[in-house]
Amino acid sequence: MENKRYQDLKVTAGTYVPPVNIAYPEDDPYVGLYQPVYDRDFPAVDASYPYFDESPKTRRLIFRCYAFILPLLGFILRFKYGLRWQIEGEKRWHRCAGPVRRWLKQYDLSHGAITIANHCYRHDCASVLTAIHAQRHTRIPMFAPNFRTKDQIFLRMVGGIPIPAPEAGLSAMKAFNAAFDQYNAEGYWFHIFPEAKRWDWYKPLRPFQKGAFTMSYKYNKPILPCAVTYRERTGIWRLLGPKDEPLTQVVIGAPIYPDTTQPRAAETERLLNLTHETICRLAGIEHNTWPSQP
Repeated sequence: MENKRYQDLKVTAGTYVPPVNIAYPEDDPYVGLYQPVYDRDFPAVDASYPYFDESPKTRRLIFRCYAFILPLLGFILRFKYGLRWQIEGEKRWHRCAGPVRRWLKQYDLSHGAITIANHCYRHDCASVLTAIHAQRHTRIPMFAPNFRTKDQIFLRMVGGIPIPAPEAGLSAMKAFNAAFDQYNAEGYWFHIFPEAKRWDWYKPLRPFQKGAFTMSYKYNKPILPCAVTYRERTGIWRLLGPKDEPLTQVVIGAPIYPDTTQPRAAETERLLNLTHETICRLAGIEHNTWPSQP
């Protein structure tokens, strides 16, 4: 691949780099490569939007997703993309939730955690949530315009919360932050893609935005690093899914805890850099070609 970010990329032996024919940007890591069709109605994401919504209707919607829709989607991803997951340091791959659930019990996650992953294909969120056996007490900050696409129902069902745009004003962001204060107080898990934009089947890890790590420090909430990685689609797998798309897997690392005795700015930066370095390692990247932050 001629892309300069790939030319100097170094990966560990056996790490698969998909040979996809996509013109990835080389200098701006936050370019949106795909333009969804925004053809659905959705309430204005402003100060009046119900960011903290625990109404019976919403609770039923999210319960159905985590009880039925997400397990079904996980089964489809196992069939179509060979989805499997692994705990860092183990050689065995899993396709059931039990081993990860038992492994997580050794850590203090009683007040939830923030799962962080690279944003690399349409179903990466579902892949990570399936791998860690996420429960309905999960909320996901999301790009607000995506709630006006054909995926809006699923985004709401999985616990998506639209992030107000700057033009919505300071009062909107205050309402958004107050909602996450409440979710945190009730022990919810959060999931965040700090790369912001989705680049399908991209291998290098792009710079992280700071929001997730500021949230980790603010709430004293550990980060659970996850890497979505790939393997070659061969044999019968070529009949079960798109031939030009790789199979997928999730590697899960040990939680990273914030040190709230340290100054906020310095500790946020440490969390960002350490998480970026950890996900590079989980992804089999020896030399990444993007910095950890802009």
